[in-house]
Amino acid sequence: MSKWLESTLALLWGMVFLTCNTWAQTATSVYPGLGRAATAREIAAWDIDVRADFKGLPKGAGSVAQGQDVWEAKCASCHGVFGESNEVFNPVIGGVTAKDVANGRVANLARDDYPSRTTMMKLATLSTLWDYINRAMPWNTPKSLQTDEVYAVVAFMLHLSEVVPDTFVLSDQNIAQVQQRMPNRLGMRTDHALWPGREWGSKTTRPDTANTACMQNCATDPHVASLLPDFARNAHGNLRDQNRLVGPQRGANTLVADANTAATAVGAAPPSANASISAAAPGNAKAVLALLGKHNCTACHGVERKIVGPALTDVAKKYPGQADALAQKIKNGGAGVWGPIPMPAQNLPDADAQAIAAWLARGAPR
Repeated sequence: MSKWLESTLALLWGMVFLTCNTWAQTATSVYPGLGRAATAREIAAWDIDVRADFKGLPKGAGSVAQGQDVWEAKCASCHGVFGESNEVFNPVIGGVTAKDVANGRVANLARDDYPSRTTMMKLATLSTLWDYINRAMPWNTPKSLQTDEVYAVVAFMLHLSEVVPDTFVLSDQNIAQVQQRMPNRLGMRTDHALWPGREWGSKTTRPDTANTACMQNCATDPHVASLLPDFARNAHGNLRDQNRLVGPQRGANTLVADANTAATAVGAAPPSANASISAAAPGNAKAVLALLGKHNCTACHGVERKIVGPALTDVAKKYPGQADALAQKIKNGGAGVWGPIPMPAQNLPDADAQAIAAWLARGAPR
């Protein structure tokens, strides 16, 4: 290498080092040694929230017809063709009328006999719907929708709720006008001090709480004021078997005693309350079914019918006698075998995974 080239490279490296060192010192002057200042592009990628006054909403547009196409391709598998799904995910459409659109309050929310509460019944701000779909949907590939696709999906949902006609095109230019037609737009109270300032219509700056922080001699143990007596624990059947497969909540297994008591439920002869359900013997189908409920497997898999994932009996037919392979699939998850929706890795004890896998390998007997 020539002396001239060596000198030039040395000079260039020196300039690069000096520039980077100066920039780093400036970026970390507030918190020396901690990270660097975020670039404008990094901030823009993170700062995607849309406020109730639509500040932060990107420019774009989408029609009801386009939204139907996107919905059927990317949304209907979980939410139903018309948003009516109530097996795994709560219904998102239904329960609103043209009269609700005119009044701004959903009448069915005041009915004790109405069977469910859909998303469009409760939703007060259209920005919330746009923002959530944009950042979280579809659930297996969040943030994959283009801006115009988000507008289109929202327009389709509004049409299903009788807010806009089937020829409507939703955009950043008219979304504020559509907000004035939301069926439950007057259903959210804003006259409080939970948000700073009065830009949301609040007339007070006084918080709606009157608690005093306990600073000394504070109680550390809760006092139980009431409890369910042992004789009534299973009076109406096993609560776990009566739950809908929606959400993470599961009722207690009332066939076994409360973990805090030694007594068992009336009419049942269960194992000890301290015995782990993980100790399910390979031939104990009832114990394995309890495991499936314990680890929320039945939220996505019916025993004999497909929900989000395949029926467990279909899995058993595909992998007969392959207990070890099934246990690995349960623990590690996978995608592409049963369709485009992946199964995430499952965080459950190895003993539970082995018990479920052994049951499947034997054909999922009931």
